Amino acid sequence: MNEFEIDKAEVRRAFSKAATHYDAAAVLQREVCTRLLERLDYVRLQPRRVLDVGSGTGWGTRQLQTRYPDADIVALDIALGMLKTARGPSVWWKKWLSGQRQSFLCADAEALPLAANAVNLLWSNLALQWCNDLPATFVELNRALAVDGLLMFATFGPDTLLELRQAFAGVDDHNHLNRFADMHDIGDMLMAAGFADPVMEMEKITLTYTDVKAVMQDLRGIGAHNATAGRARGLLGKTRWARIVAQYETLRRDGKLPATFEIIYGHAWKVAPKHSGDGRAIIQTDFRL
Repeated sequence: MNEFEIDKAEVRRAFSKAATHYDAAAVLQREVCTRLLERLDYVRLQPRRVLDVGSGTGWGTRQLQTRYPDADIVALDIALGMLKTARGPSVWWKKWLSGQRQSFLCADAEALPLAANAVNLLWSNLALQWCNDLPATFVELNRALAVDGLLMFATFGPDTLLELRQAFAGVDDHNHLNRFADMHDIGDMLMAAGFADPVMEMEKITLTYTDVKAVMQDLRGIGAHNATAGRARGLLGKTRWARIVAQYETLRRDGKLPATFEIIYGHAWKVAPKHSGDGRAIIQTDFRL
């Protein structure tokens, strides 16, 4: 296990623990989800089955159900606690009478328990950064997506929490933040996984806080603390924490501390493979020296 590998057991534990109070802290996640939903306005698609990968407490899932009322919506999350919160009280007959067509699946995006070509829209809002092998994850998503289906997602880019990264610099030899993939690299991964004509966009959103403690509390509130194998297992201690605070304070502007998030948006289609005259599939490869 390398030092940046995500500890999936820790991810499950943290998000399950945060589930009941997640929505109160997930201001950024809700805003990014709204912006991602707006991108569907420009897409001609009436999916029969939608998979929400990393559905969390289900706010985005419910928006997708409203947008596609005739579709079967599957909410998938690695944390059982999140799915329990999303499902709410299990009163099956009320949900049946209301016409809800939602189901819930506790699973890892890197190993989907779905048949090939099972869904028409794969949707993921700020979840793919928890995957250890992103190229292989895109291959798996492509497998589960039907031909002419759409993958649409948002994830974090490498400049996410750059201020906090600077504050932790030189404090010790441990990782204190997750590592995120670059937008251009993600585009290459999509092509290599078999997706057609990926469209990538990036924007930066800056939240402001009164102090460093508030930044850390916000991250803990949504279960998004450091889950890498190289993380420190004990408390920081007063001396190191004071150093972190002092380094972060140098970035204070207009009385507030900034926390920048680089948001990467992407979408791509799964197209039918091309075949030669004798019926053999044509696979394009891109060799780079």
